[in-house]
Amino acid sequence: MRLRHAKLLAAALLALSGAVAQAGELVVIVSARSPVEALRPDQVAAIFLGQSPRFPNGAIASALDQPIGTPERDQFYLRVAGKSPALLKAHWSKMVFTGRGQPPRELAGNAAVRKAVAEDPTLVGYIEREALDPSVRAVLLVH
Repeated sequence: MRLRHAKLLAAALLALSGAVAQAGELVVIVSARSPVEALRPDQVAAIFLGQSPRFPNGAIASALDQPIGTPERDQFYLRVAGKSPALLKAHWSKMVFTGRGQPPRELAGNAAVRKAVAEDPTLVGYIEREALDPSVRAVLLVH
């Protein structure tokens, strides 16, 4: 019985790591017109979790998310905020219920996030590194 549980656990962990591994290397981006040059993981997590509405320089910051269930989103929150999809859902349920915040707006994929961020210096998002172009600046490499 223990061996069966161990095998099931190993299979589940392998499946989760496979889903996270499907996403390419991620970068957090701001507009090329933004004065923000770099962000620390804790600063990014605070913005994306609704704990800070500003960049470190005091400028307004609005986060943009990838769609729920995508490898990019799962990898981003796991690596930057230490939150699994279930923990993230619980976090936002609590924030919304208590009136302390709303989750970031979702856009459909790397190109949509990059385009929106490029057009608005108040936005911050994350995309696969391969999707970078001169319209945006990478401010954090997600490890």
